[in-house]
Amino acid sequence: MGIFNVELKKVVDDSYEIETGFGLKDKLIEDLKSGLVGDIKKFAIITDSIVENLYAKDIYEKILDSGFKADLFVFPEGEKSKVRKTKEDIEDAMLAKGYRRDCCIIAVGGGVVTDLAGFIAGTYGRGVPFINYATTLLAAADASVGGKTAVDTPLATNLIGLFNQPKKVYIDIETWKTLPKRQVYSGLAETIKHACLASADFFEYIDTHMHEILDFDAEVCSYIAEQNCSIKYKVVMKDERESGLREVLNLGHTVGRAIETVSDYKLLHGEALSVGMVAEVKLAYKLGYVSADERDRVIAILKKANLPVEIPEYIDREALVKKLYTDKKVKNGQLRFVIQKGIGDIVEYKEGVFAIPIEEEVAREIIMDM
Repeated sequence: MGIFNVELKKVVDDSYEIETGFGLKDKLIEDLKSGLVGDIKKFAIITDSIVENLYAKDIYEKILDSGFKADLFVFPEGEKSKVRKTKEDIEDAMLAKGYRRDCCIIAVGGGVVTDLAGFIAGTYGRGVPFINYATTLLAAADASVGGKTAVDTPLATNLIGLFNQPKKVYIDIETWKTLPKRQVYSGLAETIKHACLASADFFEYIDTHMHEILDFDAEVCSYIAEQNCSIKYKVVMKDERESGLREVLNLGHTVGRAIETVSDYKLLHGEALSVGMVAEVKLAYKLGYVSADERDRVIAILKKANLPVEIPEYIDREALVKKLYTDKKVKNGQLRFVIQKGIGDIVEYKEGVFAIPIEEEVAREIIMDM
């Protein structure tokens, strides 16, 4: 009998660039030619049924014209496709076309595409490189930094996945102009969330420049894209694996993710998050962490962004309360909420802990009042 010690200590550099600009497809091709992913010559382009004709086909053709090999792998658009079955279907299609470990995945689309493609990249052939080409404001705000990839389950969203960092992220603001207005509003929810948890100045900027954002002013949109990345990076840099501080990025998500699931995805992620933000700020007011004025300002800016601030009538309130327990922050059967402190800060419950235990009856009271 004996013990053999397997030492696998290593230093991994997962650094990558996020490039923000307008019409970045040619820059992507230039980077591939310059060795962004080494000597890889075969690219699996994963996208959804809407983005396919808008942007993915053009990228696919540019890659082929550059002498590389490529294939398009398309799945039906929407959150309902972000499931294990879709992942399996794409993997089987890639295998059938001869994709092995000497390939790179390029995700072209919004957060559903980048989440799903990043998860596939992390497990395909035990891991292949991937690139995100983000085409929505929501993806720019939420999916570009952090490396969280996942799929949804019938129980709740994002319960199965892994941390996987891309080789590079492209945020093409030009693509926002083709988004339905509802998708633009949805994307603004994550942007407002970032301001609420980290920057009163950014909150003021969004409030002051809301019309320019909705009109796709180039300077303003570039600024909010950069601020989203900066705020999220400062959190992720300190807590890549969500062991403490990174929980602050879940502001509004305890109720928001539950509503998204209970609504059967009738609500977009940002719409559900907006309602979750209202529930959270009302809870923060009840607990004495925000003033009545601060509470009302958060609700007002969400309304200004054309986002919902009430729980839809068709949502079963008791089912929603029950669904809160599927949240990843629940510990030992206790609900835990991230709570903002004023505008631009978060309550630290105790050193390194940013989610506060909340009794079910308190959460129920807030939900029933909405």
